[in-house]
Amino acid sequence: MYLSLRAFNFRRVIKSKWWTLATLLLPMAAHADGTLNLICSYQAEWCTNVKNEFEKQNGVTVNMTQKSTGEALAQIAAEKANPKVDIWFGGTGDPHLQAAEQDLTVSYKSPVLPQLHDWARRQAEQSNYRTVGVAAGALGFVYNTELLAKKKLPAPACWKDLLKPEYKEEVQISNPNSAGTAYVVIATLVQLMGEDAAFKYMQSLHKNVNQYTKSGSGAVKGAARGETSVSVGWMHDGVTELVSGFPVKVSAPCEGTGYEISSMSLIKGARNLNNAKKFYDWALTPAAQKLGADAKQFQVPSNVSSALPPQAPKFSDIKFIDYNFAKYGSSAERKRLIERWDREVGSLSK
Repeated sequence: MYLSLRAFNFRRVIKSKWWTLATLLLPMAAHADGTLNLICSYQAEWCTNVKNEFEKQNGVTVNMTQKSTGEALAQIAAEKANPKVDIWFGGTGDPHLQAAEQDLTVSYKSPVLPQLHDWARRQAEQSNYRTVGVAAGALGFVYNTELLAKKKLPAPACWKDLLKPEYKEEVQISNPNSAGTAYVVIATLVQLMGEDAAFKYMQSLHKNVNQYTKSGSGAVKGAARGETSVSVGWMHDGVTELVSGFPVKVSAPCEGTGYEISSMSLIKGARNLNNAKKFYDWALTPAAQKLGADAKQFQVPSNVSSALPPQAPKFSDIKFIDYNFAKYGSSAERKRLIERWDREVGSLSK
């Protein structure tokens, strides 16, 4: 409702002990303070849980968009001159480090930081506190047990197994141009095998890939729903499908594998920075991190006091590479490796 200035007797207003200019402006200020623009790069169920609970606890209206990590980074970079996002929640850590390097995010030391695991704090320190670890997950295989039995195919145990001729058109993996998961796959293989050998491996694997999905979870869902026999993705995403009743199992590659530190970042130029900081602090608490497990998402949470979901993959049973987040979290390295993938793998015909 708009009020005409002429409708007021300003002398009476000024004299009244009940009316002040601050009183007139208060509803507008409250409305401005009650908004948060969020990009969420976790699964839809987790994103929705977080949005609803934060709104309930804080009276803040959350405008949420769910996007894959690569899509989120592209949007934030495109909007650099006029940011429409306040905070980016979730997704693989490498693109968050790249956003920090590109000056798309701002430094913030949350008071909850001392409560976090070492790996989450290192993520913050490495980025000059422009991002922080929220959860961790291991890269592995998710396969459909019913399809493998029907087609009399062995379950994959090692990276080399995916190259077997019997897996022709039986594998799904995500596309690194849109999915942070796929970039972690590339970086993992390069560190495990050496760069040239890794690209030869991916060229050979291409013959067995039936689809490069838009998101990492898309490949896992494809295996769960019988669209493909085997997928490469996050093991915790496979556990989500398993507890939802789908006929899948997960395994970690015998040669070794990489891992992610899914992260959170405040956007430079955020219009609702105070609410973004409030969300940031809240998202690092055990109560907020429990919402991931409630949504059947089984990453390892970053707060040391957060309960580890019993279904979560056991890191102690997995052989990890010494993943170099500093090198492979850089914008130049990401750009170079994805461009090489486009030239040498993505462009190949079947």
